Amino acid sequence: MELRQALQHVGFPAWIVDPEGRFVWQNDAAVEALGDVRGRLYPTIVAPAYRAFVREQFTRKLLGQQRTDFAVELLTPDGSTVPVEVSSVRLEARDGMIQGIFGLAAIEETRRQTSPRNHPLTERQAEVLRLLAAGCSTTQIAVKMGISVETVRNHVRPLLRKLGAHSRLEAVALARREGMLPDPHQ
Repeated sequence: MELRQALQHVGFPAWIVDPEGRFVWQNDAAVEALGDVRGRLYPTIVAPAYRAFVREQFTRKLLGQQRTDFAVELLTPDGSTVPVEVSSVRLEARDGMIQGIFGLAAIEETRRQTSPRNHPLTERQAEVLRLLAAGCSTTQIAVKMGISVETVRNHVRPLLRKLGAHSRLEAVALARREGMLPDPHQ
């Protein structure tokens, strides 16, 4: 089975946008969640509050960053929003020229029972959370904070527990929803 055909049946919404940001392919799950958006520009499916942030992530990939992971809200065909965690990668030709961007979204089906407000973060955990929200990797956080990679991980684990999150992206999404992080678009 060809890769594109196999991806057509993956249970998570997946898509490819061209270097101009126009959807050129989407799998069945993406059509079900977002409607047929082929030919549209990617910001048109993102909740307005996240559009500048998503443009920044797109630009990072155009400038050479291989992968970006982030949490945003996407617009559904009925106009409502759905929180998702997006992981996207740069698609390159053999000569290194960008061909497009492949994205995959994990739709958050349920809200967490544990509210982050019940668990105040330490100053270091809050700083790690802000850097995660900015899209920094573990290594980048270590460099920015002047600590080791293992120390970053030692801050991340209790941070995730306090927020009731299973992943770094989910932690950022929960923290944004609870007002623990500033709106990245203001």
